[in-house]
Amino acid sequence: MLLDLVPSHTSIHHPWFRAHPDWYVWADGGPPNNWRAAFGGPAWSRDERSGRWYLHSFYPEQPDLDWRNPEVRAAIGDVVRFWLEREVDGFRVDAVTGLAKDPELRDDPPAAGEFPLPLHEEFAALDHVHSLDGPGMPEALAAIRSAAGEAMLVGEVYLPTARLHHYLDHLDLVFAFEFLHARRGAARLAEVIEAAAGLERVAWALSNHDFPRLQSRFGQSHARLAAMLLLTLPGPSFIYQGDEIGMVDGPGADPPFDRHGRDPFRHPMQWDPGPAGGFTEGEPWLPAIDPDERSVAAQDGVEGSMLQLYRALIALRPRLGPGIAGLEAVGEVLRFRRGDHLVALNLGDREATVPDAPEVVLSTEAEHRPGRLAAGEGMVAGPRV
Repeated sequence: MLLDLVPSHTSIHHPWFRAHPDWYVWADGGPPNNWRAAFGGPAWSRDERSGRWYLHSFYPEQPDLDWRNPEVRAAIGDVVRFWLEREVDGFRVDAVTGLAKDPELRDDPPAAGEFPLPLHEEFAALDHVHSLDGPGMPEALAAIRSAAGEAMLVGEVYLPTARLHHYLDHLDLVFAFEFLHARRGAARLAEVIEAAAGLERVAWALSNHDFPRLQSRFGQSHARLAAMLLLTLPGPSFIYQGDEIGMVDGPGADPPFDRHGRDPFRHPMQWDPGPAGGFTEGEPWLPAIDPDERSVAAQDGVEGSMLQLYRALIALRPRLGPGIAGLEAVGEVLRFRRGDHLVALNLGDREATVPDAPEVVLSTEAEHRPGRLAAGEGMVAGPRV
């Protein structure tokens, strides 16, 4: 089991904020620079009690910890060890890029080009060379690694693939966000997969709690193909709860709980057709979306269901060879090899041919036509043993 570790900030209501104010980043006399919060607005807010200004890379109620302070590194180390003593296997390390900032608190310059990952418009107007991923990052990561020992550390490093490599000096895996956000096109996917696979220690994901669900992004016609893509790549893959039964984005809440608009992606997992989807016997913060239509109970053991496809793909994974070879885009068909197995995925909206395909082991469709891929169909072909 991996636990979510948030080492970059705390709640403003956390006892540390008053008991250990020097564990946070402060300024006197007003905001010292032009840094912006990830969700828009200034990254500095005034503390009414002290009159000083504190830094928050996200919401004002989430003040940033000062990782240059050795007491902060020690305190987070204690948190890590606390959970390891309770036998967690490791951590997903949240918002890693915010651990190290310019100690001189210099202004960020205007953005020189387009960042390859989605950003809030106001945040994207700056090139965050001082407010993120700054000096001291190796020391911060080393402190977490020292506390974690051999436990797995998976970093949420929201940066382009080309800037991920030095995080792997201390982390076991980093998420490949260019893959998560890649356009639905075979050529672009081949490009981002090749770059990320070259790092050899990436974690693949196609949705999470911060972005629209896989089924809503790819559409019902291509969601099964997206599942096959995710689960046939080499290395660890992360499935966001609900994707395995085809859950879609929900209505969220009115008024919203999350001011950044992420409520629609965060509705609870639907285990059965009950009022709360079997998620709770109480009333969840967000309601179940459509448990009468989608649930684990309704799809369990049902041939052709989304859940059964995920289970078949997971069962197939140990039989796929190491690494990835022959990655190419032929029109809108993405092809690659995993050892003796060929993976072919038709991302287009028209039927496509698949020449020289060996015996099909698994298809996303109930009926596969030899040598052909229907629009949105994916297949794995090769030896069955």
